Amino acid sequence: MEREPMTQRLVYFNGEFIPEREARISIFDCALMYGDMVFEMTRSFGQKPYHLRRHLDRLYASLDYAQIDCGLSIDEMEAATDETIERNLPALEGFDFQIMHDVTRGGMAFYETIVKEGTAPIVSINVLPLVRHIGGMAEKYENGAHFVITPQQSVPSRYIDPKAKNRSRIYYKIAELQAARIDAGAMALLTDERGCITEGTGNNFFMVRDGEILTPQPRDILRGVSRGVCMELARKLGLGVREADIEPYDVREADEAWFTST
Repeated sequence: MEREPMTQRLVYFNGEFIPEREARISIFDCALMYGDMVFEMTRSFGQKPYHLRRHLDRLYASLDYAQIDCGLSIDEMEAATDETIERNLPALEGFDFQIMHDVTRGGMAFYETIVKEGTAPIVSINVLPLVRHIGGMAEKYENGAHFVITPQQSVPSRYIDPKAKNRSRIYYKIAELQAARIDAGAMALLTDERGCITEGTGNNFFMVRDGEILTPQPRDILRGVSRGVCMELARKLGLGVREADIEPYDVREADEAWFTST
């Protein structure tokens, strides 16, 4: 049973700060009806947000792709995020935290006569301690992670572009279920319609072959912030890193491989 924090966590919800347990959206919201929303997840190190601006840049690119006007400039969103963190520090009890930005299109216009919350977009920002999530991943950090290349493939970008971070990703869940049936402890690794590796269900893939770091082409993937940072660090260290078409055969012949995820 989760221990109650000494101080209740607060959520930024359309310009107000309310208790986390009171944050609600309508059952007629586009997010529930269609998965019509975009989001970002960031984390802290030493209670300092990790590349927050990069995550917000991607959030606003996703908003532009989805044609959602959240009503806030990116600077206003950053200020709201900073205030959300500051207000929640006592409840976090010194732990590092996850920052979640969720923006829905709002209530469906078809139901506007009965949606008392209205049809304007909804913006929420919340933070929660990472200690329980990270603790559960300790075994993977210590002993490595298994992954399965799943029958479920990534959705081609000509249909829904995965570079926009949206919630309409049931194919991720299908891939995870398929992976679990093959190996109960495995993570899912997807391919595109050509059979080339794309990404995991919330992470990007890297492998090493003959001293060179390879990662999938950025066409049909979410271009992760940590993916970009990893490539930058590799180049600063003088390591060769290249975006490439990677086939399952190449993965089998890799010297090592890893996932990146914020």
